[in-house]
Amino acid sequence: VQLQAFGGGLVQVGGSLRLSCTSSARTSSNNGMGWFRQVPGEEREFVAGISWNGGRTTYADSVKARFTISRDRTRNILYLQMNSLKPEDTAVYYCAVARSAVPSREGPDYNYWGRGTLVTVSS
Repeated sequence: VQLQAFGGGLVQVGGSLRLSCTSSARTSSNNGMGWFRQVPGEEREFVAGISWNGGRTTYADSVKARFTISRDRTRNILYLQMNSLKPEDTAVYYCAVARSAVPSREGPDYNYWGRGTLVTVSS
């Protein structure tokens, strides 16, 4: 499975961005998926996860009510709508496919990772 995240960029505080993640195989359509982010020199951080059919989602407390994860299974695309962006949201964002059908907050529970996309929020 090959994943590619895109949609990152430079945005001002309070602005919005929508990240997308395409998958090369239909395998991911039966698995949970998630978004993580990482700042250079820091540990990778869970952002949001979604179940195989989109019926269950989970968010990090730091992004709850600002970010929305969704997916289009027919097109194998994962989304992350990010609103009310803050400088602390600046990071490289990665999408990943979970080992199971449900989302997880733990990185080891994901077995496929895409290339990241950089989000920079300027103050």
